[in-house]
Amino acid sequence: MNRNLSLFLTFLKIGAFTFGGGYAMIPLISHELVEKKKWITEEEMINMIAIAESTPGVIAVNSATFVGYKIGKFWGSLLATLGVVLPSLAVIIVVALFFEDFLAIPIVANAFRGIRAGVIVLIISACVKLYKFSPKTVIGYSLMAIGLFVSLFVEFRYLSFLLILFGLVVGIGSQMIIRKVRGDKQ
Repeated sequence: MNRNLSLFLTFLKIGAFTFGGGYAMIPLISHELVEKKKWITEEEMINMIAIAESTPGVIAVNSATFVGYKIGKFWGSLLATLGVVLPSLAVIIVVALFFEDFLAIPIVANAFRGIRAGVIVLIISACVKLYKFSPKTVIGYSLMAIGLFVSLFVEFRYLSFLLILFGLVVGIGSQMIIRKVRGDKQ
């Protein structure tokens, strides 16, 4: 039970002290799970992010469920997921109750502007960290360039499904070609 309590408290901390969503959480998740607790390796962290992004749901919730199950099976995954969700749920309930009054307070409006700037830095930090462990191939660089272009210039609500499908096909196809060329048996 001590391990499950530790999972709950660790993910409660991650959920409580990270603003800006999934990518902004990656540095804190990495620090807590890889460096501090040593529950997963750096390679498992990269794989976890890839899986969390390719499955429905939020990165933090998917990551909490994955690590929780790895460390504490069913109860570990349940408590880790609960821990990461509770802070956001509490904030959303409070904000929903007082939304209009809340935004009218100048210090709150300014705080959210500051948080927005901090989130950008956290997302850039996550991108740099992911880049360090990504394969450096022509296909990889091409996908990064396409991803940057699309994120800056394309309206997602019309093309998101097609772009995800295209990325899936290119990613799987490129890995199959690379493995075939290298002669891997996987």
